[in-house]
Amino acid sequence: MSFFIASAMAQAQTAPAPQGNPMITLLMFGGMFLFMYLLIIRPQRKRQKEHQNLVAALAKGDEVIMTSGMLGKILRVDDNYVVLETGNNVELKFQKVAVHAVLPKGTIKSIESA
Repeated sequence: MSFFIASAMAQAQTAPAPQGNPMITLLMFGGMFLFMYLLIIRPQRKRQKEHQNLVAALAKGDEVIMTSGMLGKILRVDDNYVVLETGNNVELKFQKVAVHAVLPKGTIKSIESA
């Protein structure tokens, strides 16, 4: 029994665990933030800005593709909405932010004839 008591007293006399340097911890957090900014935040802001410019430049007659994959030609542009002609006398109203890309002129006709 005295064997266990002696080992317990020996453990109590050991030196405390060394503490980490707080400057290293701050540098790690700073490096992690820089990594997140360069690889995630910055590219996403760039894509967002490009999409805002695309939506602001929409005009009557543009051929567009929507985020749903629907193709159409813009008939009217309002503040927040666009009206698309998607077929023969078929007009649909969408929010401007749903426009994914502006296509080159004649794209819809070339798809229909194929």
